[in-house]
Amino acid sequence: MAGMRVVVAEDSVLLREGLVRLLRESGLEVVAAVDRGDRLLSAIDRDPPDIAIVDVRMPPTFSDEGLRAALEVRERHPGVGVLVLSQYVEERYASDLIGRSAHGVGYLLKDRVADVEDFLDAVRRIAGGGAVIDPEVVAQLLGRRRRDDPLERLTPREREVLGLMAEGRSNAAIAAELVVSDGAVEKHVSNIFAKLHLAPAESDHRRVLAVLTYLRV
Repeated sequence: MAGMRVVVAEDSVLLREGLVRLLRESGLEVVAAVDRGDRLLSAIDRDPPDIAIVDVRMPPTFSDEGLRAALEVRERHPGVGVLVLSQYVEERYASDLIGRSAHGVGYLLKDRVADVEDFLDAVRRIAGGGAVIDPEVVAQLLGRRRRDDPLERLTPREREVLGLMAEGRSNAAIAAELVVSDGAVEKHVSNIFAKLHLAPAESDHRRVLAVLTYLRV
């Protein structure tokens, strides 16, 4: 992670300074730390980082200014990873953020910052083009049912594997979590691709499409 450049957007002084200190002590370069969405955009327009870490709710209305700024960052600078932090689970925010692409994007509850190793791993994966969705959001999506849900084609185990994929986990990490072999996970992933009618393509691309299907149903 050394050399990774980060912009932090958080209106709470304590949390902002805490994030900056954590990131810098972990070897990352914090190039800007701001408290408003417009200042986030200005900082990134001036000097695009590898990743922006953004609070959902910021001044002046403390509703969704941070999210809207994050969406604007993805529009203006598709090469910049975006990690949005939220106090509560907001499924709509996760869906809006990912939109048509799950490359270089993440949505986590602020509580996850306390698990430093997992948080820094999420930052690394997002900056590298991966997707990381909070397990609480995944759990809510997993429990939701809709008519004509394409996920109904999946077995319970395949849905569990897809949920872990949506969290941004690799096949090896999924195997460790479920206490199964890498080969078993690979078989489940292949079945998921087939049942969701995802044509053969580069593996990472199909993982993204599968996660988008999962988040949109």
